[in-house]
Amino acid sequence: MKTAVIVMSDPNSESEESLGRVFNALAAAYDIKQRGEDVVIQFQGTGTRWVGRLADERHPAHALFNQVKDRVAGVSCGCADVFGGREDAEKNGFDLITENQVPGTTGLPSVGRLVADGYSVVTF
Repeated sequence: MKTAVIVMSDPNSESEESLGRVFNALAAAYDIKQRGEDVVIQFQGTGTRWVGRLADERHPAHALFNQVKDRVAGVSCGCADVFGGREDAEKNGFDLITENQVPGTTGLPSVGRLVADGYSVVTF
């Protein structure tokens, strides 16, 4: 089994729904990792803002994030540029993904590649 967990929820909404989405994304990745299965996490769209928040020790999902951050494939470069997540991604050592060269962007992750590589894609 191969699973790609894509986080797109916006932490700036500061809603319970947004926190619930990222928490459940991380919990799903944790569950799959604990089962010894292949799981990757990508942050896209406004979800690129989560990386800096989750790195904060005071965040309620910080401990869970630490358990799965080794499975973070990266952060969408184009999305991070648009939504302000680039600096936090770089500061926290995450790759900026640029493989899908969408015109007018600095590049985004390729969902097509994930599917072609046999990943089930789950979005939060």
